[in-house]
Amino acid sequence: MALFDLFGACSRPEPRVVRTAADPPVPPQDALQLLAEGNRRFVNGTPLGARTKDELRRRLVDEGQAPHTAVIGCADSRAPLETLFDAMPGDIFVLRNAGNTCTHSEGSMVGSLEFCTGKLGSRLILVLGHSKCGAVYGATKAYLSGARGKASALEGLLQGLGSVAQQAAEQLGPGAQEEDVAARAVSVNVFQTMAFLMRYSESIRESVRTGQVQIHGGIYHLETGCVEFLGQCPMQGQLLDSTMSIPPSMAHADAPSRGVHGVRTGADAAVSKAEALQLLKAGNRRFAAGALTSTTTSGSMRKALVSCGQAPHSAILGCADSRVPVDTVFDAMPGELFVLRNAGNTCTHSEGSMVGSLEFCTGKLGTRLILVLGHTQCGAIAGATQTFQANESKAPGCALEGLLQGLASVAKTASEELGPGAAPEQLVAHAVKVNVFQSMNFLLKFSAPIREMVRKGELDIQGGIYHLETGCVEFLGRSPQEAELLASSESLPPSMAVAAVRTAQNEPMEPKSALSLLKDGNDRFVVGAPVAKVHRSMREALATGQAPHTALVGCADSRVPLETVFDALPGDLFVLRNAGNTCTHAEGSILGSLEFCTGALKTRLIFVLGHTSCGAIKGATAAFLAKQQKASHALDALLQGLGSVAEAASKELGKKATEEEIAKRAVKLRTCSTPWTSCSNSASRSGRRCARGSWRSRAGSTTCRRVAWSSWGAAPGNPSW
Repeated sequence: MALFDLFGACSRPEPRVVRTAADPPVPPQDALQLLAEGNRRFVNGTPLGARTKDELRRRLVDEGQAPHTAVIGCADSRAPLETLFDAMPGDIFVLRNAGNTCTHSEGSMVGSLEFCTGKLGSRLILVLGHSKCGAVYGATKAYLSGARGKASALEGLLQGLGSVAQQAAEQLGPGAQEEDVAARAVSVNVFQTMAFLMRYSESIRESVRTGQVQIHGGIYHLETGCVEFLGQCPMQGQLLDSTMSIPPSMAHADAPSRGVHGVRTGADAAVSKAEALQLLKAGNRRFAAGALTSTTTSGSMRKALVSCGQAPHSAILGCADSRVPVDTVFDAMPGELFVLRNAGNTCTHSEGSMVGSLEFCTGKLGTRLILVLGHTQCGAIAGATQTFQANESKAPGCALEGLLQGLASVAKTASEELGPGAAPEQLVAHAVKVNVFQSMNFLLKFSAPIREMVRKGELDIQGGIYHLETGCVEFLGRSPQEAELLASSESLPPSMAVAAVRTAQNEPMEPKSALSLLKDGNDRFVVGAPVAKVHRSMREALATGQAPHTALVGCADSRVPLETVFDALPGDLFVLRNAGNTCTHAEGSILGSLEFCTGALKTRLIFVLGHTSCGAIKGATAAFLAKQQKASHALDALLQGLGSVAEAASKELGKKATEEEIAKRAVKLRTCSTPWTSCSNSASRSGRRCARGSWRSRAGSTTCRRVAWSSWGAAPGNPSW
C-alpha cells in the first residue's frame, strides 16, 4: 500500500501556482484562452487544477484574490464551472443561479460583477449557458402553453424567463418544435444576460467602452463536455449608449415614507433639518448593510415628479468619484436628494455654480440641510497633496493641474495641522477632512442667503466622509468656524464678484478689509486661478474717478507685477514702484504721492512690498561689503543709499553671515525702514508702532503694512505676512 502511494504520488504533477492579488491583471483575450485550454484539459481527462496544498491556500488568504475571469453560470449540478474549466482556486469569480439569468437577481449579479471588475481587476466576463437547461426548458414550456400566474417563486422565475422563449420562438418561426425552441432559447438567454449587464451598469459599460473589460457568451454542451464560445453581444454598440445606472430592484420601498406618490415631490410636507439628517443616516445604514429599500420608479411616480415638482429633503455636495454614487450611498429615491458633484467635492473652481445651485435649492425648493460629503482614498485630494509636496511654482498646463493646484491649500493646511513627519497616507486622509470643512466654510463665507438661513435656524450645513472600505458615512457635524463665518459680509463667490471696479463713488475701505482683499487676491494668483477681468463698462466707470483701497509701494523688478500678484482690478491699487522699493532718493515723490493717496483719495492702507532675490538689495549688500565709497553713477548712489540696510542686516546676523544671508535679511529690513515719520499728512504724522510690524496713526485713519515677497513657509508666490 505504501509503495502504491509512493508511485502514485510520483506520477501526479505538482499543483499549479494560484493567482493572487500579487499577479497583474490578465487581458481579456488571454483570459479567454485560459478558459479554452482549461476546458480542453477537462474534455481530454487531463485536468491540472484539482490539486492544491497548504502553501497555495495560504497565499490566497495572505495576498487576496485577482480572478482573471468572472463567470455567470447555471446552478445545474451537471455544470460545475471550476471543474469544466479545470480552474485553480483564485482563477475565476463564479456567480450561479438557475438559468444563468438576471431576471430576478439583478442587484446581486450586477453588483458582484462591478465588484469583480472594479475592485479585483478581472477583465473578462463570461455568461455561460448549457444544453438541456431545466430552467430555460421550463420557461419555454410555460410560454408555449400560455401559463400565467405566480403560485410560487419557481413559477415567477419561469415567467421571468418567458421573454427568452418568446424571442427564440419568433426567431425560429411558426411550427417550431418545443425542443428546438428551448435549445435556441439557451443561446438567446446568454445574450440577454450579457445585454442586461451593459444596459444596467454604468461602470461595466464604461469598462467595455474603454476596452478594459470584454463580455463574452458561451454554451456548455453536457453531451460532449465542450464549451462553445459565442463571442460578444451583437447589440453591444447600441447597449453602450444606455443611460441606466443601476438595475431594476426587486425590493419595494415603504410608499408612505417616500411620499404621497411613492416618491418625494412638491406635494409632500417640508422636512426639518434634523429629520433630513436622520433620513440620510438611516439610508446609509441600509446601504452599508446591503438592505436597500429604494425601488425603480413607476410611470405614475415619474409623472408625479413632473407635475408636482421637486422638494428634496437634503442637498449633497459630493465627489464625482464613480465609487461614491451619492443617491445609492443614502438609499435614496428620485426626488429626495439635490446632488452636486465634482472631483474633490470642492468650490475652488466651480464656486459660482455650486453656491448658486445651493441658494436655489435652499431658497426655492425649501431644502433645510446641506451635506458636504468627502470620501476616503479621494484621487483628487491625493493628487493635490502630491502637487503641494512637489512645491513647484508653475502655471497649470491643463484644467486638471489647475484643479489640483486649487486644492493644494487643503493639503498645506493638513500638513500644518499634522506637523512634520506625517506619512503620505495620513496626510491625504486628513486633507479629505480639511477639504470638507473648507467647502462648508466657503458656502458660509460667500453666500448671504445661506448665511441668513443658518442664522435664523432654518438651514443646517453638515460635513461627512464616506468610507469606501465599509460603505459607512462618518458624519462630522458643523464647521468649527461657523459662528465666525456668519459675520462675513461677502455676498458673492470670488469668481462672480469681479463685475464692479472701485471708483470715486465708493466709500473708503477699512484697512483690515483692504488687507484681506490683498491676501485673497494673492492666494488666487498663487494657485493659478485669477478672476480679475475688465470690460468696457468698467473702464468707462473708472473715468469718473478713483478710490483705491490700498496704496502699494513695491520694487520695479519685472518679476513682481503688483496688480497681477494681488489679482487686482484697475482702480484697486495706487502703485508706486522703484528699484528696491525705497525712499532713499525719491522720498519727495513717494511721500508726496502717498499724502495725495491717503488725503485726497482717502485710501486707508499703505502696503510696502519687498521681494526675495531683489537685485537692488543684493547690489547694495555687495557694495557695502566691498566698502565702496565713491558714487560715479546714479546707480552707485542708489546702492550706497541702500547700504544702511545691508549694514543693519550684517550687524544683526554677525560676522559669520554670508553675503546671501545678509541680502536676504536686508530685504525684510528694507520694508521696515521707510521714513514714514517724515510724512506731513495729518493722517500719518506722529504715528505709533502696531503689532506684527504695522504702523498706525493716532487717528487710526491710515495703516501701513510692510511685508517681504517670499516663499518662507508658504507656497511660492505668497508674501510672508
